[in-house]
Amino acid sequence: MPEQSTQEHPGLAVVAFIGLGNMGTPMTRRLLDAGHRVVGFDLSETAMARFTTSGGTSAATPEAAAAQADVVILMLPNSDIVESVVATGVAAAMRPDALLVDMSSSEPMRTRALAEKVRFEHDIELVDAPVSGGVQGAVNGKLVIMVGGSDAAVRRLTSTLELMGKPTHVGTVGSGHALKALNNLLSATHLMITSEAILAGVRFGLDPEVMLSVINGSSGRSGSSENKWPNFILPETYDSGFALRLMLKDMRIATDLAEQLKVPSMLGNEAVGLWSTAAHDLPADSDHTEIARWLSQRDPRENV
Repeated sequence: MPEQSTQEHPGLAVVAFIGLGNMGTPMTRRLLDAGHRVVGFDLSETAMARFTTSGGTSAATPEAAAAQADVVILMLPNSDIVESVVATGVAAAMRPDALLVDMSSSEPMRTRALAEKVRFEHDIELVDAPVSGGVQGAVNGKLVIMVGGSDAAVRRLTSTLELMGKPTHVGTVGSGHALKALNNLLSATHLMITSEAILAGVRFGLDPEVMLSVINGSSGRSGSSENKWPNFILPETYDSGFALRLMLKDMRIATDLAEQLKVPSMLGNEAVGLWSTAAHDLPADSDHTEIARWLSQRDPRENV
Protein backbone atom coordinates (compact mmCIF):
# COMPACT_ATOMS: atom_id res chain seq x y z
CA MET A 1 0.00 0.00 0.00
CA PRO A 2 1.48 3.40 -0.92
CA GLU A 3 2.23 5.86 1.83
CA GLN A 4 -0.62 8.31 2.43
CA SER A 5 0.06 12.03 2.47
CA THR A 6 -1.87 14.59 4.49
CA GLN A 7 -1.47 16.95 1.52
CA GLU A 8 -3.74 14.57 -0.40
CA HIS A 9 -6.20 14.54 2.53
CA PRO A 10 -6.46 18.09 3.92
CA GLY A 11 -7.48 18.27 7.55
CA LEU A 12 -6.54 14.72 8.41
CA ALA A 13 -4.29 14.32 11.44
CA VAL A 14 -0.85 12.82 11.42
CA VAL A 15 -1.02 10.09 14.05
CA ALA A 16 1.96 8.66 15.91
CA PHE A 17 1.19 5.16 17.13
CA ILE A 18 3.56 3.67 19.70
CA GLY A 19 2.92 -0.02 20.33
CA LEU A 20 2.09 -2.15 17.28
CA GLY A 21 1.10 -5.44 18.89
CA ASN A 22 -1.98 -7.61 18.45
CA MET A 23 -4.29 -4.64 19.00
CA GLY A 24 -2.15 -1.77 17.74
CA THR A 25 -1.54 -3.21 14.29
CA PRO A 26 -5.19 -3.58 13.22
CA MET A 27 -6.02 -0.23 14.82
CA THR A 28 -3.39 1.50 12.68
CA ARG A 29 -4.79 -0.19 9.58
CA ARG A 30 -8.15 1.45 10.25
CA LEU A 31 -6.44 4.85 10.41
CA LEU A 32 -4.37 4.20 7.29
CA ASP A 33 -7.39 3.02 5.31
CA ALA A 34 -9.15 6.28 6.18
CA GLY A 35 -6.29 8.32 4.77
CA HIS A 36 -4.38 9.31 7.88
CA ARG A 37 -0.61 9.35 7.78
CA VAL A 38 0.47 7.08 10.63
CA VAL A 39 4.02 7.12 11.99
CA GLY A 40 4.66 4.06 14.13
CA PHE A 41 7.17 2.60 16.53
CA ASP A 42 7.52 -0.78 18.17
CA LEU A 43 10.48 -2.64 19.65
CA SER A 44 9.55 -5.68 17.55
CA GLU A 45 11.08 -5.67 14.07
CA THR A 46 8.35 -8.07 12.95
CA ALA A 47 5.65 -5.67 14.09
CA MET A 48 7.37 -2.76 12.37
CA ALA A 49 7.67 -4.70 9.12
CA ARG A 50 3.97 -5.63 9.28
CA PHE A 51 3.09 -1.99 9.89
CA THR A 52 5.12 -0.59 6.99
CA THR A 53 3.75 -3.25 4.66
CA SER A 54 0.28 -1.88 5.46
CA GLY A 55 1.34 1.63 4.47
CA GLY A 56 2.61 3.04 7.74
CA THR A 57 5.72 5.15 8.16
CA SER A 58 8.29 3.74 10.55
CA ALA A 59 10.16 5.84 13.10
CA ALA A 60 13.50 5.01 14.66
CA THR A 61 12.37 6.00 18.16
CA PRO A 62 9.13 6.87 19.97
CA GLU A 63 10.33 10.48 20.15
CA ALA A 64 10.85 10.64 16.39
CA ALA A 65 7.30 9.39 15.86
CA ALA A 66 5.83 11.85 18.37
CA ALA A 67 7.61 14.87 16.91
CA GLN A 68 5.72 14.51 13.62
CA ALA A 69 2.24 14.05 15.01
CA ASP A 70 -0.96 15.91 15.79
CA VAL A 71 -2.09 12.96 17.91
CA VAL A 72 0.24 10.56 19.75
CA ILE A 73 -1.40 7.24 20.65
CA LEU A 74 0.15 4.83 23.13
CA MET A 75 -0.88 1.16 23.09
CA LEU A 76 1.53 -0.32 25.62
CA PRO A 77 1.48 -3.13 28.20
CA ASN A 78 1.17 -1.19 31.46
CA SER A 79 1.56 2.10 33.34
CA ASP A 80 5.26 1.50 34.03
CA ILE A 81 6.04 1.38 30.32
CA VAL A 82 3.68 4.26 29.50
CA GLU A 83 5.35 6.49 32.08
CA SER A 84 8.83 5.46 30.92
CA VAL A 85 8.08 6.17 27.25
CA VAL A 86 6.48 9.52 28.04
CA ALA A 87 9.22 10.60 30.45
CA THR A 88 12.16 9.54 28.30
CA GLY A 89 11.29 11.85 25.45
CA VAL A 90 7.83 11.54 23.95
CA ALA A 91 6.25 14.41 25.88
CA ALA A 92 9.25 16.68 25.28
CA ALA A 93 9.22 15.88 21.55
CA MET A 94 5.53 16.66 21.05
CA ARG A 95 4.24 19.93 19.65
CA PRO A 96 2.33 21.99 22.26
CA ASP A 97 -0.94 21.67 20.34
CA ALA A 98 -0.67 17.89 19.96
CA LEU A 99 -2.72 15.48 22.08
CA LEU A 100 -1.31 12.51 23.96
CA VAL A 101 -3.73 9.56 24.06
CA ASP A 102 -3.12 6.51 26.24
CA MET A 103 -5.16 3.62 24.83
CA SER A 104 -3.31 1.11 27.00
CA SER A 105 -4.86 -0.58 30.04
CA SER A 106 -3.19 1.65 32.59
CA GLU A 107 -3.80 2.39 36.26
CA PRO A 108 -6.29 5.25 36.62
CA MET A 109 -4.67 7.03 39.56
CA ARG A 110 -1.30 6.94 37.83
CA THR A 111 -2.93 8.20 34.64
CA ARG A 112 -4.25 11.23 36.52
CA ALA A 113 -0.83 11.89 38.00
CA LEU A 114 0.85 11.55 34.59
CA ALA A 115 -1.70 13.93 33.05
CA GLU A 116 -0.85 16.56 35.67
CA LYS A 117 2.88 16.02 35.12
CA VAL A 118 2.84 16.41 31.32
CA ARG A 119 0.55 19.42 31.52
CA PHE A 120 2.77 21.15 34.08
CA GLU A 121 6.11 20.28 32.49
CA HIS A 122 5.27 20.35 28.76
CA ASP A 123 1.83 21.96 28.40
CA ILE A 124 0.61 18.70 26.82
CA GLU A 125 -2.91 17.39 27.36
CA LEU A 126 -3.34 13.69 28.10
CA VAL A 127 -6.50 11.76 27.29
CA ASP A 128 -7.04 8.13 28.23
CA ALA A 129 -9.01 5.96 25.79
CA PRO A 130 -8.70 2.23 26.56
CA VAL A 131 -10.66 -0.25 24.49
CA SER A 132 -12.77 -3.37 24.78
CA GLY A 133 -13.62 -5.76 21.97
CA GLY A 134 -10.47 -7.76 21.38
CA VAL A 135 -8.53 -8.29 18.19
CA GLN A 136 -11.66 -8.91 16.13
CA GLY A 137 -13.13 -5.63 17.29
CA ALA A 138 -9.90 -3.87 16.32
CA VAL A 139 -9.93 -5.47 12.87
CA ASN A 140 -13.58 -4.56 12.26
CA GLY A 141 -13.37 -1.08 13.75
CA LYS A 142 -15.96 -1.99 16.36
CA LEU A 143 -14.03 -1.42 19.57
CA VAL A 144 -15.76 0.08 22.57
CA ILE A 145 -13.57 3.06 23.45
CA MET A 146 -13.83 4.55 26.95
CA VAL A 147 -12.53 8.12 26.82
CA GLY A 148 -11.43 10.21 29.79
CA GLY A 149 -10.45 13.83 29.34
CA SER A 150 -11.62 17.39 28.88
CA ASP A 151 -14.61 18.13 26.67
CA ALA A 152 -12.49 20.08 24.21
CA ALA A 153 -9.84 17.38 23.85
CA VAL A 154 -12.40 14.63 23.42
CA ARG A 155 -14.19 16.63 20.72
CA ARG A 156 -10.89 16.97 18.85
CA LEU A 157 -10.27 13.25 19.03
CA THR A 158 -13.73 11.90 18.29
CA SER A 159 -13.48 11.66 14.49
CA THR A 160 -10.16 9.81 14.76
CA LEU A 161 -11.36 7.44 17.46
CA GLU A 162 -14.54 6.70 15.49
CA LEU A 163 -12.39 5.08 12.81
CA MET A 164 -11.45 2.42 15.36
CA GLY A 165 -14.78 1.94 17.13
CA LYS A 166 -17.39 3.66 19.23
CA PRO A 167 -15.92 6.25 21.59
CA THR A 168 -17.87 7.27 24.69
CA HIS A 169 -16.76 10.18 26.85
CA VAL A 170 -16.97 8.66 30.33
CA GLY A 171 -15.50 11.44 32.49
CA THR A 172 -12.33 13.30 33.37
CA VAL A 173 -8.86 11.97 32.64
CA GLY A 174 -8.32 8.54 34.19
CA SER A 175 -12.00 7.64 33.96
CA GLY A 176 -11.50 5.51 30.87
CA HIS A 177 -8.83 3.42 32.53
CA ALA A 178 -10.98 2.99 35.63
CA LEU A 179 -13.98 1.82 33.63
CA LYS A 180 -11.90 -0.51 31.44
CA ALA A 181 -10.44 -2.26 34.49
CA LEU A 182 -13.82 -2.56 36.20
CA ASN A 183 -15.35 -3.94 33.01
CA ASN A 184 -12.66 -6.60 32.75
CA LEU A 185 -13.08 -7.56 36.39
CA LEU A 186 -16.74 -8.20 35.59
CA SER A 187 -15.84 -10.04 32.38
CA ALA A 188 -13.35 -12.33 34.11
CA THR A 189 -15.70 -13.10 36.98
CA HIS A 190 -18.54 -13.84 34.54
CA LEU A 191 -16.30 -16.17 32.56
CA MET A 192 -15.21 -18.16 35.58
CA ILE A 193 -18.68 -18.66 37.06
CA THR A 194 -20.16 -19.39 33.62
CA SER A 195 -17.49 -22.02 33.10
CA GLU A 196 -18.12 -23.60 36.50
CA ALA A 197 -21.86 -23.73 35.82
CA ILE A 198 -21.52 -25.25 32.35
CA LEU A 199 -18.97 -27.80 33.52
CA ALA A 200 -21.34 -28.86 36.33
CA GLY A 201 -24.18 -29.16 33.82
CA VAL A 202 -22.08 -31.28 31.46
CA ARG A 203 -21.07 -33.58 34.32
CA PHE A 204 -24.77 -33.94 35.15
CA GLY A 205 -25.50 -34.91 31.55
CA LEU A 206 -26.69 -31.66 29.96
CA ASP A 207 -25.68 -30.67 26.44
CA PRO A 208 -23.52 -27.51 26.67
CA GLU A 209 -25.00 -26.03 23.49
CA VAL A 210 -28.51 -26.49 24.88
CA MET A 211 -27.39 -24.96 28.16
CA LEU A 212 -25.99 -21.91 26.39
CA SER A 213 -29.13 -21.49 24.31
CA VAL A 214 -31.29 -21.45 27.42
CA ILE A 215 -28.92 -19.33 29.51
CA ASN A 216 -28.67 -16.75 26.72
CA GLY A 217 -32.43 -16.36 26.79
CA SER A 218 -32.47 -16.15 30.56
CA SER A 219 -31.12 -14.04 33.38
CA GLY A 220 -27.77 -15.84 33.58
CA ARG A 221 -26.53 -14.60 30.22
CA SER A 222 -23.36 -12.56 29.82
CA GLY A 223 -20.68 -11.84 27.27
CA SER A 224 -19.09 -15.11 28.35
CA SER A 225 -22.17 -17.20 27.54
CA GLU A 226 -23.03 -15.26 24.38
CA ASN A 227 -19.54 -14.95 22.89
CA LYS A 228 -16.64 -16.63 24.64
CA TRP A 229 -18.13 -20.06 25.31
CA PRO A 230 -19.72 -20.61 21.88
CA ASN A 231 -16.90 -19.06 19.84
CA PHE A 232 -13.69 -19.99 21.64
CA ILE A 233 -14.34 -22.61 24.32
CA LEU A 234 -16.81 -25.09 22.82
CA PRO A 235 -14.76 -25.27 19.58
CA GLU A 236 -11.66 -25.70 21.82
CA THR A 237 -9.72 -23.06 19.88
CA TYR A 238 -9.07 -20.79 22.89
CA ASP A 239 -7.97 -18.02 20.56
CA SER A 240 -9.91 -14.86 21.46
CA GLY A 241 -6.69 -12.84 21.10
CA PHE A 242 -6.64 -11.52 24.66
CA ALA A 243 -4.06 -13.05 26.97
CA LEU A 244 -4.95 -14.49 30.36
CA ARG A 245 -2.20 -12.51 32.04
CA LEU A 246 -3.50 -9.26 30.54
CA MET A 247 -6.94 -10.03 31.91
CA LEU A 248 -5.41 -10.69 35.32
CA LYS A 249 -3.51 -7.39 35.13
CA ASP A 250 -6.74 -5.49 34.49
CA MET A 251 -8.50 -7.34 37.31
CA ARG A 252 -5.77 -6.30 39.72
CA ILE A 253 -6.03 -2.69 38.56
CA ALA A 254 -9.74 -2.80 39.38
CA THR A 255 -9.35 -4.35 42.83
CA ASP A 256 -6.44 -2.05 43.65
CA LEU A 257 -8.62 0.90 42.68
CA ALA A 258 -11.38 -0.35 44.96
CA GLU A 259 -8.87 -0.63 47.79
CA GLN A 260 -7.58 2.91 47.17
CA LEU A 261 -11.15 4.19 47.23
CA LYS A 262 -12.02 2.10 50.31
CA VAL A 263 -14.78 0.21 48.48
CA PRO A 264 -15.42 -3.50 49.27
CA SER A 265 -14.10 -5.91 46.65
CA MET A 266 -14.66 -9.28 48.30
CA LEU A 267 -15.74 -11.23 45.22
CA GLY A 268 -13.27 -9.32 43.08
CA ASN A 269 -10.37 -10.32 45.32
CA GLU A 270 -11.49 -13.96 45.26
CA ALA A 271 -11.64 -13.86 41.47
CA VAL A 272 -8.13 -12.35 41.31
CA GLY A 273 -6.87 -15.18 43.51
CA LEU A 274 -8.38 -17.85 41.27
CA TRP A 275 -7.11 -16.27 38.07
CA SER A 276 -3.66 -15.87 39.67
CA THR A 277 -3.56 -19.62 40.29
CA ALA A 278 -4.56 -20.30 36.69
CA ALA A 279 -1.86 -17.91 35.45
CA HIS A 280 0.70 -19.79 37.54
CA ASP A 281 -0.42 -23.16 36.16
CA LEU A 282 -0.82 -22.26 32.48
CA PRO A 283 1.79 -21.27 29.86
CA ALA A 284 2.72 -17.61 29.74
CA ASP A 285 1.05 -17.01 26.38
CA SER A 286 -2.30 -18.61 27.27
CA ASP A 287 -5.46 -16.97 25.99
CA HIS A 288 -7.82 -15.86 28.76
CA THR A 289 -10.48 -18.32 27.57
CA GLU A 290 -8.11 -21.11 28.66
CA ILE A 291 -9.51 -20.53 32.16
CA ALA A 292 -12.39 -22.85 31.18
CA ARG A 293 -10.08 -25.72 30.20
CA TRP A 294 -8.02 -25.14 33.35
CA LEU A 295 -11.17 -25.48 35.44
CA SER A 296 -12.25 -28.64 33.62
CA GLN A 297 -8.94 -30.33 34.41
CA ARG A 298 -8.73 -29.21 38.02
CA ASP A 299 -9.37 -31.51 40.95
CA PRO A 300 -12.13 -29.79 42.98
CA ARG A 301 -10.48 -31.00 46.18
CA GLU A 302 -7.44 -28.80 45.49
CA ASN A 303 -7.17 -25.63 47.50
CA VAL A 304 -6.40 -22.36 45.73
